[in-house]
Amino acid sequence: MASTAKKQKVDGEENQRSVDEKESEALEAIDNFQGEIDALNEKASDEILKIEQKYNKLRKPFYEKRNEAIKKIPNFWLTAFINHPQISSILEEDEEECLHFLEAVEVEEFEDIRSGYRIHFHFEENSFFTNKTLTKEFHLGAVNGKDKEAEATQPTSTNTKIDWKAGRNLLEHLEQQRASGKRKRNSDYKSFFAWFTDNNDPACDEVAELIKDDLWPNPLQYFLVPGDNDDIEVEGDEDIGEEEIEEEELGDSGDEN
Repeated sequence: MASTAKKQKVDGEENQRSVDEKESEALEAIDNFQGEIDALNEKASDEILKIEQKYNKLRKPFYEKRNEAIKKIPNFWLTAFINHPQISSILEEDEEECLHFLEAVEVEEFEDIRSGYRIHFHFEENSFFTNKTLTKEFHLGAVNGKDKEAEATQPTSTNTKIDWKAGRNLLEHLEQQRASGKRKRNSDYKSFFAWFTDNNDPACDEVAELIKDDLWPNPLQYFLVPGDNDDIEVEGDEDIGEEEIEEEELGDSGDEN
């Protein structure tokens, strides 16, 4: 009996060893396959980048022509900002007055689009500051494709220094309003120019992403706001409809009598 029990124990250990070896071989195979998949993903990413760079160059002249056409429409960008549900939430009244002079917005992606971009705001001559162009630049810290071993740096951002004219510094004015409790908006919300000059956490810059990925590609959808036109038409139809309904009701009452 003791010999049989010993034999069963040895057989069990051999079976377990066999299972462990199979699992080890399977895990090694999975790791190899995953390496091949990662290599293909990396290659695909590089090829997609080249395509994006190609089409960025093809789109650029159309963006430039679009900006020239936009300049012919007063307050185009201000209207688009006001109609945008998220961007409008950071606009103060004084800033809206300043943005009347905003004549062009431009998003410029870096050659390696993974590494960052710039947002340019071009202004007409105005009573608030002397700058013709205000630029906010984002370095996203992506690793360059040619240096795979390098470590990605933390995202950073910088902005043009605003040369405010005497007594027209909107940041100081809004801070005074906040301190005196006169600011209408919740003080936790940034204003537009507070966002522009804040470079504390570029990795979580929702406003910049909205401008780059939503507003800039198609600002016309926010300038037009189709819902407003629909409301105007409906209001007119409702007036006519109410009169017709009243006449029909009177007619029906007369027939019943």
